[in-house]
Order: sequence, then C-alpha cells, then structure tokens
Amino acid sequence: QVQLVESGGGSVQPGGSLRLSCSASGISFIRYAMAWFRQAPGKEREFVAAISQRTGSSPVADSVKGRFTISKDNTKKTVTLQMDNLKPEDTAVYYCAAGGGVIMSQLRVQSAYTYWGQGTQVTVSS
Repeated sequence: QVQLVESGGGSVQPGGSLRLSCSASGISFIRYAMAWFRQAPGKEREFVAAISQRTGSSPVADSVKGRFTISKDNTKKTVTLQMDNLKPEDTAVYYCAAGGGVIMSQLRVQSAYTYWGQGTQVTVSS
C-alpha cells in the first residue's frame, strides 16, 4: 500500500519560513520523481516544485523561484520543501506527489503523478 504523508504545515507571518516534509512508503522511492503542488481557496491546484528520479533536476514555479527549495533523500524516503520569505499568496494546501517514469518535460504536470498525499495547510498572515 502506497502512502505519502505530509508534515510541517502551519501558520507563519509574512517573511517567515516553513519546512514541509513528505514521507513515502510502499514505493521504490529512488525510482520516483517527487513533486509539490498547492491549492489555494477557490483556485486550481498548481505546480510548486519537483525533483526528477534520475538527474536530480528540480524545476520550481516562477512564483516561488529563489524562495522555495526542494530536496529528496532516497535513504530516508522523504522529500522536503524549504519555504523561505513566505508571502500571503503562498497560503494554500500543499500536496506531495510521486510519479514513476516521469520524463523531464512532464515534471510540472499533475497527471504525470500517480500517488498523492492528503495535503498540509500553510497559512501566511500577519
């Protein structure tokens, strides 16, 4: 049984930092691309960051470039999203996703990912 469990969400003031983690089980983690997506109230779910299974390539959305960093630990089977200089517009539910055999051009595409976590809330407000 595949499980992706997110943790680390919460409330923070603008300019603050949060670190999200996603722990995976039931998959051959090293063979999977991992990604973070987010969904704000009333909006579509959108790509945030991803890391490929082979090259370690890690594209991020333009809206978070320079502020968010994704990393993958194949030993611990975790993927982490370090979020710095948070802004109110970063408020959303953040989802972890895993996809096997995801090609580089599809890393930002939701349908490329097979497994999803339940999500963790991030709220940025003063």
